[in-house]
This record gives sequence, C-alpha cells and structure tokens, in this order.
Amino acid sequence: MFFFQFGLAIYQNDHQARRRFVERAQNEIAVVPDFHKRSLFSDEAHFWLNDYVNKQNCRIWSEANPQVYVETPLHPEKLTISCALWAGGIIGPYFFKNNEGHNELWFEQDGATCHTARATIDLLKDTFGDRLISRFGPVNWPPRSCDLTPLDYFLWDYVKSLVYADKSQTLDHLEDNIRRVIADIRPQRLEKVIENWTSRLDYIRASRGSHMPETIFKM
Repeated sequence: MFFFQFGLAIYQNDHQARRRFVERAQNEIAVVPDFHKRSLFSDEAHFWLNDYVNKQNCRIWSEANPQVYVETPLHPEKLTISCALWAGGIIGPYFFKNNEGHNELWFEQDGATCHTARATIDLLKDTFGDRLISRFGPVNWPPRSCDLTPLDYFLWDYVKSLVYADKSQTLDHLEDNIRRVIADIRPQRLEKVIENWTSRLDYIRASRGSHMPETIFKM
C-alpha cells in the first residue's frame, strides 16, 4: 500500500511560533467573540490545465519501493489565482496572467516574498493598521501553517475537485469553471469553515503547537 501525501513539514523552530499565534488568536476571541469571523484569509493557488501535480508537494509512502513515476509536460499550462475568504464570503478569484476610515477586519497572508515586500507591507499597514497578520506584520503569521488557512484546508481542494472533474480543454474554459465553482459556494458553508478554524486553534494548543490536525476538514 502506498499513498500520496500533500503538505509541508513542520520544523522544530516552528512550534513556538505556532503556539504564540494560537494563544494570541484565542486571547482575541476571548475579548471579541467573533474575532474569527472578522478575519480575512488570503492565498494563491495554481490550477493546471492537465491536472498536473506539483512534485515538490508530493510524497509517496510505501513499505517497499513503489516504482512510481509521475509524467508531466515540459511546459504545463496553468492559471494562478488569488482569493480571500472570510465568514462574509469570498473575495475574488483574481487571475494572474502573463502579460480616513477605520477597518474592522483582520487580514492574514503567509510569508511569501511578494507578500512581504516593503511596499506591500506598508500598503497593508495603511489599510488594516495593527490588524495585519503577516510575516513582518504587527501580528506574525507562523510559517508552514497551512492547517490554519481556510483556503488551504478547504477552498483549493474543494474547488479543484469540481473543476478538474470537468476536464477543461482550454485556459479560458478552466477560468470559467473556477469562477463558476467559487460563485456557487454558499455562505452557510463558509460559516462552518470559519467555525472549524477555532477548533484547529484548540487542537494545536492541546498538542503544544507541534502538530497539524490528522484529518483535513471537508464540507
């Protein structure tokens, strides 16, 4: 028996960062019970025209050498999209192609280089103030914590399962399918996804911040 495992390894130095973030988030919830509903999570994903699997995120576990290989084209066609998700809905998708008010929302992003450029951080700080969760932000996002990002533990897997089932033949068709699937996600489903986020905080704190949940949340 062997299976594919998708995910990121948690390094020893990540444990304390994850625990600090969880404690901070739970303290916020204690003061503002709907803190998690005010959090806007963001992420990007690749959608491949031929259902290509990124081999860097693919692991094969087996008691013996499974003699498996993954055949991929030299230059696979893909779309890169960005979304933000919160209890109030989904913002996007935004497609990346070749060519004095007070904000009540918290904004989360991971530590990718493009996210943490000085100009990007300055813009986000101007918009969200101290409600920015990011590397180099007022609240530090713990690295390699895709289990705490609803787009990673729910949205991308859900959208790809439906989009790839349709077997798009062109990038335009693929884009139309992505837009359709995301537009069809009901608010009630998103509310459950966000509520599940607080359960993940409890899990990580109970495990001293060292582990990801054993199961991936599916709706």
